[in-house]
Amino acid sequence: MSTFASLGLPKWLVENLEAMRITTPTNIQAGCIPEILKGRDCIGGAKTGSGKTIAFGAPMLANWSKDPSGIYGVVLTPTRELAMQIADQFAALGATVNLKVRLVIGGQSMTDQVAVIKENPHFLIATPGRLAHIIMENPDETRGLKRVKYLVLDEADRLLTDSFTDHLQTCFEALPDSSKRQTLLFTATVTDSVRSLKDKPVAKGKQPVFLHELDQVDAVKIPSTLRLLYCLAPVVVKESMLHNILTSDEYKESTAIVFANRSETAEILRRTLRHLEVTTTSLHSEMPQSERTNSLHRFRAGAARVLIATDLASRGLDIPSVELVINFDIPRDPDDYVHRVGRTARAGRKGDAISMVTPNDLSRVLAIEERVGLKMEELAISDNKVISQSLKAVSKAKIEARMEMEKDGFGERKRRRKERDNARKRYKDI
Repeated sequence: MSTFASLGLPKWLVENLEAMRITTPTNIQAGCIPEILKGRDCIGGAKTGSGKTIAFGAPMLANWSKDPSGIYGVVLTPTRELAMQIADQFAALGATVNLKVRLVIGGQSMTDQVAVIKENPHFLIATPGRLAHIIMENPDETRGLKRVKYLVLDEADRLLTDSFTDHLQTCFEALPDSSKRQTLLFTATVTDSVRSLKDKPVAKGKQPVFLHELDQVDAVKIPSTLRLLYCLAPVVVKESMLHNILTSDEYKESTAIVFANRSETAEILRRTLRHLEVTTTSLHSEMPQSERTNSLHRFRAGAARVLIATDLASRGLDIPSVELVINFDIPRDPDDYVHRVGRTARAGRKGDAISMVTPNDLSRVLAIEERVGLKMEELAISDNKVISQSLKAVSKAKIEARMEMEKDGFGERKRRRKERDNARKRYKDI
């Protein structure tokens, strides 16, 4: 059995890992750490919770400690919450060696974050959008990025989609050429677009890209302890059916994550359920960063039984045991379904995943069932029970929720951000 010392990590880092109660490398750590230490670019694929952050963080810190300089490495990840979690882990790994780790994410002062980059911290953990905006508006202050030795794309399958293309391109242009840095891609889903990078031409003097898939992340495994359920939900009574499920005898004590496809839907559900005295918090992109952080703290601490979230919460985040996942909206991509339901029935525990299916969702459900190789079982809900117990109260609560959102100017931040982005694009094109 390998140890962190046998993988080539220095004594101080092994001791820090032991202080974190991490003593035995996981498969992805044992596979990737030695290759990264050799200087190879790496694509690492392993399921959530397998220790991917240490798989790329530990060898980066090991090499940094031989020649401490800033900015040594940049880690890009799709969400602020993941960035904060990675920064915390880096700080713990480097707790005894004066490591400087800084966050560059939305929801914070742009001026403060420009100052952070000018300090040349050892590692930057960033979301692509915020880093790209800083680079575009402050080219002189971000010249230090040209000395970066490592670039990490965490949740690479999400980053390598059209949503991030422009921002990533801006970031890449500010970094050294790929022949002069190590590039590390890590993901829970090794898609064709990620895997194809292995076969790209290798710069002169560089070793071939190392691909780790020992955990067979593409072979979707739904644990036997997870029940996949669905209920037929006409659009006009979806909120009532959700309330009925969450307050039923079977689930009224369960910790639950409810997934919605849009921020507006998530906010309506949070406010509606709050009026119905269900202890609820939320996580979506229209929330200020302080509220997003507080919401996660409340859910982790058990102060809220239900978390209403978009796919911000579907991957990577360290969220405690969840007994129930509800897809209020069916995700467009079957892989997103896999990540969502993977929030429950972890480490051998039991869990249920309920999908609320409208007539328009049938093709998505069929695609999901084909992807996971299983059929969902029907969760029968009596229409009469929904009408008698939930419909009237939920309808009133939903009206109150919408009135509150209008009063609070919900969506105004998104509109201002869109106007600002359009202005930047126009300026860039001049």
